[in-house]
Amino acid sequence: MAVTTRLAWLHEKTLQNHFGGKRLSLLYKGSVHGFCSGDLLDRCYNQGPTLTVIYGEHRIIGAYAEKSYQERKAASIILLALQETKISEWELGLCTPERLFCHDNVKYNSTTNFQIELRNRKVIMGSKTTEDLGLVQNCTISIQDCEVFRCEDLLDERKIKGVTELRKSLLSALRTYEPYGSLVPQIRILLLGPVGAGKSSFFNSVRSVFQGHATHQALVGTNRTGISKKYRTYFIRDGKDGQYLPFILCDSLGLGEKEGGLCRDDIFYILNGNIRDRYQFNPMESIKLSHHDYIDSPSLKDRIHCVAFVFDVNSIEHFSSQMIEKIRRLRRELINAGVVHVALLTHVDSMDLITKGDLIEIDRCVPLRSKLEEVQRKLGFALSDISVVSNYSSEWELDPVKDVLILSALRRMLWAADDFLEDLPLEKQGIKER
Repeated sequence: MAVTTRLAWLHEKTLQNHFGGKRLSLLYKGSVHGFCSGDLLDRCYNQGPTLTVIYGEHRIIGAYAEKSYQERKAASIILLALQETKISEWELGLCTPERLFCHDNVKYNSTTNFQIELRNRKVIMGSKTTEDLGLVQNCTISIQDCEVFRCEDLLDERKIKGVTELRKSLLSALRTYEPYGSLVPQIRILLLGPVGAGKSSFFNSVRSVFQGHATHQALVGTNRTGISKKYRTYFIRDGKDGQYLPFILCDSLGLGEKEGGLCRDDIFYILNGNIRDRYQFNPMESIKLSHHDYIDSPSLKDRIHCVAFVFDVNSIEHFSSQMIEKIRRLRRELINAGVVHVALLTHVDSMDLITKGDLIEIDRCVPLRSKLEEVQRKLGFALSDISVVSNYSSEWELDPVKDVLILSALRRMLWAADDFLEDLPLEKQGIKER
């Protein structure tokens, strides 16, 4: 059975970020490996920087060694006390691991001011140390458990190589993608969502990945009425060979709370392929059938094959009841019309305590998982239909971690579009029943 840490996720993220974005890999756990300094040191010698965490009845304290513990050699030690997301520090200075962990019966020395006695399940510290760590004046702490972690870079060479290879694989798969049954030359994906959710930024991000550098073709903004006033169908050229890619991203006016947003009728005209590129929306009324941008008889290639609802991950909890009902009603109508749809959460990198390492292992990230569950609960999307991305906004250099999230989300949309095409009645697929 795998040995797991007692640290709560919030405490672990606080410690990781405090030490410069480190991964904490568990080396030793007293309640599993035994409360013996010899066993601890056997597991923790020559492991690089380590963090020892002591769990008392009402507090958590720790000792950080900047370099590997080595037998009989002093290392620089920093003591810390953790309370919720606040960490207080005190520099202990140079200390051998044998003295720190009271090994070979090394007795407490008042000049040391700190010692961990595993066999006796207690920590002894001087009053000055206690005061500097912001603890209650109690110079002895009873140990409920003790854990030692190796502190590693969140993105080591092996992980970076894995991300780079995955990015290369996704790019290849999307460049060579062919819509189901070759029923259409390109998949049309409609980006739909509240004002400021990141729809235009997602298009810019997709284009940036395939161009190999940051691009900003679609205007983006933060004002309450949004920037997108026209219906845009964005064809994307591959920066590798200049050919158009097998998908089109369609951007539109954002959804408003009550008035001022995209008209409901216009949404279904877009889905049916009735609206031309660059049509200027009128928030007060839908397109007239006599308008020069209205298409009378659209073909299958003009239709929307997948809808991606785009939401700012930080705004979900602030959605009004009107916005929630509007999205749920739209979803019901899409389901009745047989239109497949997915959800895309943007700005995940702006969430509290989220690091780049978390973006590699989304499934293990507790705050992100809770956001996905909130979208499922409030809006009804299946967890498997929700993707997360970190769009490019002000960056000039591309990031392989961001690229993987963007490409993975796009791949999920194309899979959904294939489901839509496969589910079409045979006559709409151009196939005659026998």
